[in-house]
Amino acid sequence: MIVVDNISKSHLGRPVLENVSIEIPEGTNLGLIGPGGAGKTLLLKIICGLVKPDSGKVTIGGIDVHKLGATQLADLRFRIGMLFQNYALFDFMNVADNIAFPLRQEGTLGELEIAERVKKALHDISLSTIGNRFPNELSGGMKKRVSFARAVIRQPPILFYDDPTAGLDPVISSKIFILLRTMQQERGTTAVTISHDIGGIKEICDFFAMIDRGQIIFHGNRDAIERCEIPLVMQFWRGFSDDDLDG
Repeated sequence: MIVVDNISKSHLGRPVLENVSIEIPEGTNLGLIGPGGAGKTLLLKIICGLVKPDSGKVTIGGIDVHKLGATQLADLRFRIGMLFQNYALFDFMNVADNIAFPLRQEGTLGELEIAERVKKALHDISLSTIGNRFPNELSGGMKKRVSFARAVIRQPPILFYDDPTAGLDPVISSKIFILLRTMQQERGTTAVTISHDIGGIKEICDFFAMIDRGQIIFHGNRDAIERCEIPLVMQFWRGFSDDDLDG
């Protein structure tokens, strides 16, 4: 289980996250929603130990993330697949080598098996023919899919996705969401998915949390969010508010 306990973080004296607490049970997918700049990406970075909070703590499987030494933290991160907005692809590696990089770091598979894994990953994201291309030859949507494939190639037990379908057309977006759900069902992965595609995360997430101005204003399962009467939550979830119906 991932436990976020009373996390706060400020930037240049301005609160960005305030007293955020949330639990993510093992084997479930949390959908994290909210306006741009609300603190969603920062929260992911704090959970995985990339950013240290001003106060509060994060535990993963009972381990306090921010009390780990550098070696222990590296070991923990190796259990986590991360897809962030800036792609983070290596410009000097072609697509196939970018995707294979985590497997080669792990050092448990031979090159033939790595090649087979990469081939399947490219097929799953509908980019079978681009293995020899370099990142500067790809569109933003293609880079997004390649970085997704790299994040999941090791089949890690924990996955963090920051807007995995941003910039993708509806068909590819649907395929990505299906892959996310399949991995959770088949491998029991624990995941956090940030997305503005409410239609997509409705189908793959077990729980939902909404952040607004650095605070959690909703946390619950799908039934709870369907019944929620907080205006901003209703607007995000349903695409309209009760005020829209009046006028």
